[in-house]
Amino acid sequence: SRLGYEGIEIMGEPAKYEPKETRALLNKFKVQCWGAVTIMLKSRDLIHGDKYIRIGSTEYVKDCITLVKELGGEILTLVPSEVGKITPMADPETEWAWAVECLKPIADHARKQKVRIALEPLNRFETNFLNRHDQALCLADAVGPDVGVCLDAFHINIEEADWKQAIRATGERLLDFHVADNNRRPAGQGRYDWSEVISTLKEAGYQGPLT
Repeated sequence: SRLGYEGIEIMGEPAKYEPKETRALLNKFKVQCWGAVTIMLKSRDLIHGDKYIRIGSTEYVKDCITLVKELGGEILTLVPSEVGKITPMADPETEWAWAVECLKPIADHARKQKVRIALEPLNRFETNFLNRHDQALCLADAVGPDVGVCLDAFHINIEEADWKQAIRATGERLLDFHVADNNRRPAGQGRYDWSEVISTLKEAGYQGPLT
């Protein structure tokens, strides 16, 4: 609030943030909770080879959605697999099927809570699963027409042949946008032309926060 922020995207740790207390603080300082982002650490993985880790991870994501709802938020940015895990545990078709199987009940829960899901692709050095906007759109289509995508300026700079086209192609399915420069430092401390980023987002029709 002191720094002029209008809102936050809170860490997806439902056990850490007691909703009533957290919402009271947000209201006190006039800061909106736009949403949350899943923190996919070890044992949180929707495409893990262990069925019971997938089940537990599904419940964790549902809890994140409930947290968003209780804090008055609108979206949950969701990374499907453990961050830092780049070695697959099955063939691509099987991992894809696991992701869809887990995401469908998550999407159902999100609809009941009136929270939208944004699937976030990461670069290849952080995940073997979901690296580009077209993959994220395809997975979103497999789960439901109301499922969207979150793009991150840092990741699309690495993985997309044309980051501007990736934003344009995501279009109305773009529900969230993460800002970090090409070197992952704060915006303005790298080589991105941020006026180009903003104009491309406007061209794509994006009107949400930059987080």
